[in-house]
Amino acid sequence: MSDKLRVGILGGTGMVGQRFLSILENHPWFEVVAIAASPRSAGKTYEEAVGGRWKMQTPMPEAVKKIIVKNVNEIEEVSREVDFVFSAVDMTKEEIREIEDAYAKAEVPVVSNNSAHRWTPDVPMIVPEINPEHLQVIESQKKRLGTKRGFVCVKPNCSIQSYAPALTAWKKFEPTVVVATTYQAISGAGKTFKEWPEMEHNIIPYIGGEEEKSEKEPLRLWGEVKDGVIVSAETPLITSQCIRVPVLDGHTAAAFVNFKKKVTKEELIQALVEFKGEPQELDLPSAPKQFIQYLEDDNRPQVALDVDYEDGFGVSIGRLREDSYFDWKFVGLSHNTVRGAAGGAVLMAELLKAKGYITAR
Repeated sequence: MSDKLRVGILGGTGMVGQRFLSILENHPWFEVVAIAASPRSAGKTYEEAVGGRWKMQTPMPEAVKKIIVKNVNEIEEVSREVDFVFSAVDMTKEEIREIEDAYAKAEVPVVSNNSAHRWTPDVPMIVPEINPEHLQVIESQKKRLGTKRGFVCVKPNCSIQSYAPALTAWKKFEPTVVVATTYQAISGAGKTFKEWPEMEHNIIPYIGGEEEKSEKEPLRLWGEVKDGVIVSAETPLITSQCIRVPVLDGHTAAAFVNFKKKVTKEELIQALVEFKGEPQELDLPSAPKQFIQYLEDDNRPQVALDVDYEDGFGVSIGRLREDSYFDWKFVGLSHNTVRGAAGGAVLMAELLKAKGYITAR
């Protein structure tokens, strides 16, 4: 019998669910034992349920092909088999909140890729290198839910991971105003070019809800815990535009920053490459050895060359230079379905295990 924690994937047939399964193949701490999806997939093997809709560039893991997919709404049945679950369900926000709370109340920790609980005051929204101290609100959440081990923990929007880590590394220089334009891959919409041919040679200058998330969610990451809830930071002021571009994986950001303190380019680069957090200190299995890399070449970062930096768990920054109107400007790149989605949730689950929030039942 394996001593790995038993994992369930809620919404396992979609693109993010598939990415979870790819990342968790041969994971040293976690083993996928249950996959749940919509009633139409329930009762089929995972291979049958997905059919020709496998969207990853690597093959479907052999270990999951014959797992019988369960109905995600049959909470007791799924809960009996697992120590915790990852959530990537495709439902309305109200339905997601309801089902994630239901799993938590069944004493199953929920590590969610969804946005439904990102603004629930006692639900931590975590980038493990940035705000691990927010995990302490889990105890308040358990009291509200009436649970002993069940809770919900979420990750932030994929788009902010291309610039928020850099701004975090520069917090000591006190950024005051940020303008960020993100150029977002189609996998962020759960699509491939085969499914979305109109995106080839095209740009769409609107992604519903993304600009609000890009402006507000970093402030929640930089907030503080007060009386069992998370209170967002008030600065810096962030304004953004979010654009869909014909790229499969990788969100790029072009950002402009003003700082309260005078700072040199050398100091900014040093702060980036030296920045690390608890995942690095704890040597978590998925933690990038170096969270942020700085690329000196004027034509970097590039999606084609840099999106898989640190297996997609790292962030690449380049083109840092002084600006005519702002203090500094730069370009950032992150893998939106690894660091920005399933991978970020896996790293968060590793942190939760290391800190004793997720244990074997």
